[in-house]
Amino acid sequence: MKIGFIGLGIMGKPMSKNLLKAGYEVVVYDVVKASVDDLVATGAKEAATPKEVAQQAEVIITMLPNSPHVKAVVLGENGVIEGAKKGAIVVDMSSIAPLVSREVAQKLLEKDIEMLDAPVSGGEPKAIDGTISVMVGGKKEVFDKCYPVLKAMAGSVVHTGDIGAGNITKLANQIIVALNIAAVSEALVLASKAGVEPELVYQAIRGGLAGSTVLDAKAPMMMDRNFDPGFRINLHIKDLNNVLETSHEVGVPLPLTSAVMEMMQSLKVDGMGQDDHSSLVRYYEKLAKVEVKR
Repeated sequence: MKIGFIGLGIMGKPMSKNLLKAGYEVVVYDVVKASVDDLVATGAKEAATPKEVAQQAEVIITMLPNSPHVKAVVLGENGVIEGAKKGAIVVDMSSIAPLVSREVAQKLLEKDIEMLDAPVSGGEPKAIDGTISVMVGGKKEVFDKCYPVLKAMAGSVVHTGDIGAGNITKLANQIIVALNIAAVSEALVLASKAGVEPELVYQAIRGGLAGSTVLDAKAPMMMDRNFDPGFRINLHIKDLNNVLETSHEVGVPLPLTSAVMEMMQSLKVDGMGQDDHSSLVRYYEKLAKVEVKR
């Protein structure tokens, strides 16, 4: 099976490399030539446009920043829809608004092209080692056909319902991650201000009910002052925008998510938008006039 991969950013590049490692033929496209060259050096084939990718692939994967990018790449001029054959499958692994997933899927279906929305969680480290979690919406028979492809990039691949369900699940995931990071930040700032070593607090609580993947991933980064982006503040803001937009559409108030969104907006204003979302600790540090460090 030949796979097309469009979008070779922080997540897309290692994911596409894992497909190559699994033995798939991969055709790639990205607006950043250096990323394409890196994949070509690893064994991928280059395409000049998304249309050209689709002309050569049975499954076309997109991994793009947000809803407008997906619509442009899939439905726009020289887009996937112009090159994909009948029966091809588009797997959008971007994190976008669920209603946009449904809109794009409907346009593709009119051309007899199937679609899955399959956003991921885990950040760059898990993309590199192939252990991301994938949450998938779409027809079960299409999911079953694509499962081996997705599993080549992931530790967990779960079908969550019809088209759009993948991105609804991702929105739920992003709420939990954001609120967890905020909770870790509050706790470690409190410990630091009270004169207790945050490293000892972390070691003491990580094996109990407060332990979590988020705690283990982000607390060491906070204490090491390492805010290199595994997942940028700006991207989490984008996801929370989609969360709040969707919540308003379906009538679900989200007071905690709204509060964390404003914290992230504050960090963006302070020039930290490109930093890792563990930078949320710096919002609390500024208020408490203390720094969390080992």
